[in-house]
Amino acid sequence: MNLLSNLVFKVSQRYILLSAFLLLFSADSFSQQRRVWRRVLNEQRPEFFKSEEARRVGDQVLLYQRITGGWPKNTNMVRPLSESERDSLLVQKQRIDDSTVDNNATTTQMAYLARLYAQTGDTRYRESVLAGIEYLLAGQYEDGGWPQFWPHPSGYQVHITYNDGNIANILRVFTQMIQGTAPYNTDIVTDQLRQRMQTAIDKAVECILATQIRVDGKLTIWCQQHDRKTYLPAPARAYELPSYCPSESSGLVAFLMTLPNPDQRVRDAVNGAMAWFDKYKITGYRVERTGGFQDFAKTDVRL
Repeated sequence: MNLLSNLVFKVSQRYILLSAFLLLFSADSFSQQRRVWRRVLNEQRPEFFKSEEARRVGDQVLLYQRITGGWPKNTNMVRPLSESERDSLLVQKQRIDDSTVDNNATTTQMAYLARLYAQTGDTRYRESVLAGIEYLLAGQYEDGGWPQFWPHPSGYQVHITYNDGNIANILRVFTQMIQGTAPYNTDIVTDQLRQRMQTAIDKAVECILATQIRVDGKLTIWCQQHDRKTYLPAPARAYELPSYCPSESSGLVAFLMTLPNPDQRVRDAVNGAMAWFDKYKITGYRVERTGGFQDFAKTDVRL
């Protein structure tokens, strides 16, 4: 390698290292910020929801709610907004292409506002939660499943989506509302709504049973997403091939085990999944999470 080529090679190495460093720093910073605002939106202390800060955040959450009744995902709704940002959000309220329950979107905002309503009595928060309930009910397919986004999903988003616990999370929220447990132990949910949610749960159970993967006649577990017409495991992004997905399946099994007086089909579904878990469990290992900016900064990297 001549002198010029060697110099170019060295510069290229340093550019790649710098790019990786900045990317990792940015990702680590975003991850830290996300933990902060998620912690606020998942706050449960009643005394917090009596504070001005809780109302400030709540009013911003109202701004982020779309005309669909749902909310977008991976969005910091806690940080203070400028007037121009508020004006922009008023325009974005008309969006119908980014509402979702993915990554706990919509259900998190609904729970926060329900707690805020319980402590303040401000009916704006109640009406927002009711709009969220209608959004969840409207997204259910006739077969009982839900897509990842609606009302206008595209590509793999149209599949019945168990990924990230989306459907299990919806069913958990509906169960809380039907039972009147916190944060839905106020007058937000009417008897009529409870009946509609119970119907939705019944349909969802049928969908869960229909999509459970069978191998040689034996029930196993579920994929991250299933075709809404054939119920077969379906692909999503390039690295999300049809597969057995223990994480998503554990959430579905946990839900099925909460059903009162389950019929034999539900019992068989749970037993089949548990047998699969037992057969393919991995023991003798533990997971240690490392990485992030702090560990990268301590690494001695030389060119």
